[in-house]
Amino acid sequence: MNPYRNDFPILSTKTNGNDLVYFDNAATTQKPVSVIEAINKYYQEQNANPYRGLYGLSVESTNAYEEARQTVADFIGAKSSKEIIFTGNATGSLNLIANTYGRMALKEGDQVVAAISEHHSNILPWQQVTKEKGAVLSYLYLNASGHITEEEIEQKITGNTKIVAVAQVSNVLGTINPVESIIKKAHEVGAVVVLDCAQSIPHYQVNVQELDADFIVFSGHKMLGPMGIGVLYGKENLLNEMPPFLTGGEMIEYVSEQEATFAPLPNKFEAGTPNVGGAVGLKAAINYIQKVGYDNIKKIEDELTDYALTKMKEVPHITIYGETDITKERCGVISFNVDDVHPHDTASILDADGIAIRAGHHCAQPLMHYMKVAATCRASFYFYNTKEEIDIFINSLKKVRRWLGYGD
Repeated sequence: MNPYRNDFPILSTKTNGNDLVYFDNAATTQKPVSVIEAINKYYQEQNANPYRGLYGLSVESTNAYEEARQTVADFIGAKSSKEIIFTGNATGSLNLIANTYGRMALKEGDQVVAAISEHHSNILPWQQVTKEKGAVLSYLYLNASGHITEEEIEQKITGNTKIVAVAQVSNVLGTINPVESIIKKAHEVGAVVVLDCAQSIPHYQVNVQELDADFIVFSGHKMLGPMGIGVLYGKENLLNEMPPFLTGGEMIEYVSEQEATFAPLPNKFEAGTPNVGGAVGLKAAINYIQKVGYDNIKKIEDELTDYALTKMKEVPHITIYGETDITKERCGVISFNVDDVHPHDTASILDADGIAIRAGHHCAQPLMHYMKVAATCRASFYFYNTKEEIDIFINSLKKVRRWLGYGD
C-alpha cells in the first residue's frame, strides 16, 4: 500500500460511484492535509494585510509571507530571496518576463527561440512581443521519439537569438528536454534563457545556480500547493534592469502627482495585496515534498510509468506518443489515443469508471499540429498513485472500443 495516500483526503472519495483514480496530475496535483491545514491556520490565526499595518497581526502576516519567500529561495538554490517574485501562476510569470525583459531587450530582426512542444503560456507572450518589436519567433523541433537533438540546438540558437524559452519537461509528452545544453548554447551567443519548470519541479530538484538559469517559472498547484500562487525567479541583475509590469499599491517607493519611484526587489513586481495564504500553502507543499524526498518521488514515478507503458503496449489499438522507453529522458506523463475513438469519448468512458485523465490539445496546439493529431488523451502520475490504479485504468481502456460498438 502506498504510504502517502492517507495524507490526501480526496484520494479516498468516489466519483460516479467508483473509487477515484486521479491521473491528471500534470494539470494539477492533489493537496496533502499539511498544506490544507497550513492555509487554514493562516486564515484563522494570522490573516491581515502584510506590510501596511503597524499592528501585531499585520507583522505576523508579513513574516509568514517573507518566510515563504525564503523557503522558495532555499528550495531552488537562489542566491537571495530578492530574486523570488510571487505571481498568480507560471502563466503570470511568463507574461511578466515577456512584457518587461522581452520588450526591453528585443529589437527588429532579433530572434526568440522556443520549443514546438511548449505550453501556450510559453508561446503566446512571445508571439505578442516579437510581433510588436519586429523580432522573429523560431522553434526547436522534436525527433520521432519527442526529443530535442543537439543538432537542432546548434542550428536554431544563433547570433541573432536574444531569448530562449523552453520547458524542462513537456506537459504533453513527459519528455525531459536537454536544458543544460540549451542554456550553454544560449549563453555562448549572449542569449537569456527562460525556463518553464511547472512540469519538472514537482518531480525532481531544480537548482538555479547549477543550471545557470536566467529566469525560471513554476506554479504552486502542480506541486501540492494551492492554486493562485506562482513563482518567478530571475537573476538579480536582470530583475533590477526590468521595469515594473503591474503598478499600484506596495510596489512604489514614492508617488507624486506626476512621477513615481519604485520599491526595490522583490516588491517592485508585486503590486497590490499579495496572496499570503497561497504563499503559506506553497511553503507547506515544499516542506512536504522535501519530507518525501525527490529520490523517493522519482523511484515511485519511474516504477509507475514503466508499469503503465508496459501494460498499455499490450492493449490493442492504443497509440502512445513520444518516448516509450522509461530509461530515456522522460517523466510520468503518457499521451495516447485509442484507434477510431475521439479522445473526449475515451475520457468520458474512463470517467464513468472513476478514472480522471485529460483529453484535448493540452494547451499545446503547435505540438499537436506538428504531430499531425488534433488531440490526445493524457494520463499523468504522481507519487501517491499506485499500480492497482493503473490496473483499473488498463481494464477500463480495454472496454473503450466495445463501448462504441467496435468488436475488439
